[in-house]
Amino acid sequence: MNLQTHLQTTIACTDMYRRQGSVVAFNGLVIEAQGLDADVGELCEILPDNGRASVPCEVVGFRKDQVLLMPYADVGGISGRSLIRATGRPLDVPVGEGLQGRVVDAFCRPLDGKGELLLSSRYPLHAAPINPMQRPPITDVMPTGIACIDALLTLGRGQRVGIFAGSGVGKSTLLGMLARHVHADVIVLCLVGERGREVGDFIRDSLGAQGLQRAVVMAATADQPALVRTHAVHASHAVAEYFRDQGKSVLLVVDSITRFALAQREIGLAIGEPPTFRGYTPSVFSWLPRIVERCGRHGAGEISAVYSVLVEGDDMNEPITDHMRAVLDGHIVLTRELAQRGHFPAIDVLQSTSRLLGALANPGDVAQVTEARRILAKVESARDMIELGAYQPGSNGALDQAISAEARIGELLRQSLHQAVPRKQAMQMLSAAITGLVENA
Repeated sequence: MNLQTHLQTTIACTDMYRRQGSVVAFNGLVIEAQGLDADVGELCEILPDNGRASVPCEVVGFRKDQVLLMPYADVGGISGRSLIRATGRPLDVPVGEGLQGRVVDAFCRPLDGKGELLLSSRYPLHAAPINPMQRPPITDVMPTGIACIDALLTLGRGQRVGIFAGSGVGKSTLLGMLARHVHADVIVLCLVGERGREVGDFIRDSLGAQGLQRAVVMAATADQPALVRTHAVHASHAVAEYFRDQGKSVLLVVDSITRFALAQREIGLAIGEPPTFRGYTPSVFSWLPRIVERCGRHGAGEISAVYSVLVEGDDMNEPITDHMRAVLDGHIVLTRELAQRGHFPAIDVLQSTSRLLGALANPGDVAQVTEARRILAKVESARDMIELGAYQPGSNGALDQAISAEARIGELLRQSLHQAVPRKQAMQMLSAAITGLVENA
């Protein structure tokens, strides 16, 4: 009887007719269809009439009695005679342990030539938001192996931070150092809108074979449709959520969230959203916090997230930079001035902050960080006089001491790509720089 009831329920809920429509217009980004019964976010298939393979697409909106879709692949062969079929299922992502050590595209299909992936589970592309009252506090330090970050900008497990920098200042290099040295079980790297050459260079040079062993690299290059680039960001979060639900500590790196915003702007403008400041559509600013809030501590695991933000024109007040600064738990700012001096990583400590420093570090460490920032600020305020030769040593004893300590702190702030510094050693270096004492490691 139970089986019969189950069969009756299944039959009653089953779609007993084929839901399909036809192409009526195509404007370069958006395909307009009529007669199609589909929901926003539903996966559909366009059936070319020349025998080519079907083209997957997503319902992104409606205009009067027409359905608006955006394709995930090349639309060659599609014509006004092509049919569009609704699949009846929302977008999801195949996930599994087999993803570790692999390079995949936005749909978790292999790009590295290491064979097919056998992934038995699927996760929704857009997860339900986490109840804010079920988020435990962030109390554990996440060592990154980067002395400047561990000593002065301490990060916690489950924290969301941004790396803000203009082009060519060293974002990707710093992200590679994080992925190589951080203390985490799994690294999920999402490379959005990168040049194809840069993907291979990042994996070989910045990440390395050792880093790749515990990483999942998802790439959506600049030549792919805007919908694929946004899909990669959502999919990378779904993959990170899978590993988090296995009780693992996950570091999610998105390079860059600015390119996601640009792709979402393309989509929004194509479907008729009104442009706002610098052409960004309202959907861009609604998606950014929704993406960030998918990370953090939840259940037995956590997702620590690092989003790189490409600061257009080195303007720290441009829309995406300003918005991301507001929704993250901290920001690490790289400046072109430091990079031009050969100071790498080019982290400007005075412009950077970790909002959880007070909760993660003990009072003694916090006092050292405060003193270091005071020293750096004092020297920075007098830098023009020092570089012009207008300042004479000995005329201000406090400034003389700050200049001496600043030189020692500078040694802590510089680090080579393949060098990892334990956090304990970084704090000892900071203490020695401030006090001028040589302490044994």
